[in-house]
Amino acid sequence: MELSTKQGTSLLHNKTYMRVYSAFATASFGDWFDALAIQVLVGYRWQAGPLMLALIPVALALPSILLGSIAGVAADRLNKLKLMRTCDLLTAILTVLVLFAPNMVWLLPLLALRSALSTLNMPAQQSLTRSLVREDQLMQASSLNGLVNQGSKIAGPLLGGLALAFLTPQWCILLNALLRGCSYLLLLSVRNLRAEGEDSKQPEDREGKIPLITMWREGWSFMLRSRLLLNTMLFGLAGALVIQVVDFQFTSLFRVFAPERESLLGWMVAASGVGAVLIILLLNKLKPETGYSWRLGTGYVLIGGSVAALGLLQPGASILWVLLIGFVLGTGNGVFMVTFNYCLQKETPPHMTGRIFGIQNTILSTVLIVAPLLGGLLVQYAGPARIFINIGILLLILGLAGLLFGRLIWPAAKPQRVQPAVEHS
Repeated sequence: MELSTKQGTSLLHNKTYMRVYSAFATASFGDWFDALAIQVLVGYRWQAGPLMLALIPVALALPSILLGSIAGVAADRLNKLKLMRTCDLLTAILTVLVLFAPNMVWLLPLLALRSALSTLNMPAQQSLTRSLVREDQLMQASSLNGLVNQGSKIAGPLLGGLALAFLTPQWCILLNALLRGCSYLLLLSVRNLRAEGEDSKQPEDREGKIPLITMWREGWSFMLRSRLLLNTMLFGLAGALVIQVVDFQFTSLFRVFAPERESLLGWMVAASGVGAVLIILLLNKLKPETGYSWRLGTGYVLIGGSVAALGLLQPGASILWVLLIGFVLGTGNGVFMVTFNYCLQKETPPHMTGRIFGIQNTILSTVLIVAPLLGGLLVQYAGPARIFINIGILLLILGLAGLLFGRLIWPAAKPQRVQPAVEHS
C-alpha cells in the first residue's frame, strides 16, 4: 500500500503519488513550452492584432464554462486514473494537429478542443491528489503542484526561447505532443490503485449509484453554503476578471518596447517562474495556519505592482528591469495560486474535491469570455502601456482590500462537512 499512514512521513515516499505527480510535471512542462510557441507564432510570425490575440483565451475558456462543473462530477464519479490517461492521449493527438494549423481559423477550434480535455483532466488530478495524500500533507502536495507549474515556467520559456532562436515555433508544439505522450506512459505504469488509496476511500460502485444531477447539485450546494469557500471563489473571480484583461496582451506590450527581441517575453516568464519557485519553497516551510488573508492579499499586491511596472517600461529598457519585474510578478503569482488551491483542498471533503475544482474551473473561466475581448479593445485604442498601468493599480487596490478586511472575507470557522448523497438515501 503506497498511501503513507505515519504522521510526518514525507510525501516523496508515496510511490503512487510520485508517479502521478511525475506525469503531471511532464505534461505541465510541455504546456508552457507550447504556450510560448503559440504566442510567438500568432503575435510575431502571423502578426495578429490585439483582438485576434484576445480570441485565444476565449477559445480556451468556452469548454471550461460549458463543461467545468460537469467535469468535476465526472472526476468524483469515474476512475480518475483512467480519465487522466485518456485526456493525455487525446491531448497529444490534438497537439500534433495544432502543429499543422495554417492560420487562426484552424488554430482556435483545435485549442478549444484541447482545452476541453484539460477541463476534464484538472479536477481528476486534484481529486486523485486528495485521495492519495493525508490531510496534514495537503500543503506539501499543493506546494509540489505549484513547483511544477512555476518550475515549468523557468525551463519551458528558457528552452523555448533557445529553440525559437534557431528553429520555428512548430518544434516547441511538437515537443509538447511528445511530452504528453510521456505523461500517458507514466500513468500507464500506475497499477492496483484500489489497494493504494483512491478507491478504498470512494468506491466507484458506490458513486455509480448516485444520479449525476444529484452529484452536480450537491457540489454547488456545498460551496454556496460554505462562507469561506464562497468568499475565496469570489476573491479569485474578482482578481481573474482584472488580470485577464491584460493576460494575453503581454505580446502587444513587448512588441512596443522590444520589437526586435521576441525572446524577451520568454525571459520575463522564466524570471517569474524563478520568483514563484522560491516563494513556494518558503511557503512550504511555513505553517498553513498563518491564514489565507495575508497570503492571497499579498499575492494580488505583488502581481498588481508588477503589471503596473511593466506598463511603465520604455522602449530599449534594460533586460535587468524586465527580469526583476518578472521575478516579483512570479512571487505574487506563487503566493496566490498555492494558497488558493490549498484552501480549496483543505476546506473541501475528499469525496467532493473533483466537484469543487470543477466549479472553480467554471467560475474562473467565465471571465475569459469578456475580459480578454475587453482587453483587446482597450489595448487597440489606448495602447498597452496605459492599460497595464491601470490594471496594475486595480489589482493593488483589490490586494489591499484582502489584507484590510481579511477576517471578514475568510472567517476562522471550520467548513461544513457533508456525507455523499448516496448515504442519505
